[in-house]
Amino acid sequence: MKSISVVRNVLEANDRIAEQNRALFDENGLFVINLMSSPGAGKTTLLEKTIDALRGEMEIGVIEGDVQSSHDAERIAHKDIDVVQINTGGACHLDGNMIRDTFDAFDFKRLNLLIVENVGNLVCPAEFKVGEDVKVMILSVTEGEDKPVKYPLMFRESTVLLINKTDLLPYLDCKVEDIRREALKINPDMTIFEVSCKTGEGLEAWFGWLRDRVKKE
Repeated sequence: MKSISVVRNVLEANDRIAEQNRALFDENGLFVINLMSSPGAGKTTLLEKTIDALRGEMEIGVIEGDVQSSHDAERIAHKDIDVVQINTGGACHLDGNMIRDTFDAFDFKRLNLLIVENVGNLVCPAEFKVGEDVKVMILSVTEGEDKPVKYPLMFRESTVLLINKTDLLPYLDCKVEDIRREALKINPDMTIFEVSCKTGEGLEAWFGWLRDRVKKE
């Protein structure tokens, strides 16, 4: 029982900080996405494609989370985007306090959209709020059809699911309709996009979803 109490206390403390973060984001009319997936599903590539598509329409900031290295942040910086790298030093997720520590690096009054690329993991990131408006997850078809069943919390917490790397479907024993069915059993309100960040197929629907939700006050 003691360990359960400790975990509950940690989550409650994080929720309080996340609410403070959210209040600041709302004050600045900033739409915030917590982007989650397993390693290699295509989060950073999706970010690059999204930045290219929406450049000129809105100002975007990015927070990159990794256990170590600044590789992903360097990729985003090449897009001339405000980006901050967080290295967790072993932690499997970002939390509200880590996000708050980046605030001095951004001019929130100038930004319309802030995307937090969380640490690659299908478990912990779903449990910790960072102050986001929505959680968005990416699932690569190479990961198989069983992930909704194995990691239901991630699907339950996410507003949007992007099923990525659909260009590889001809070479895989994976049925997208099975992923859709199992995901919607867990979260009937989830919006699902089938995309290929390599070919660009399906991405315009994702860009349109973002355009509809990002409104600078």
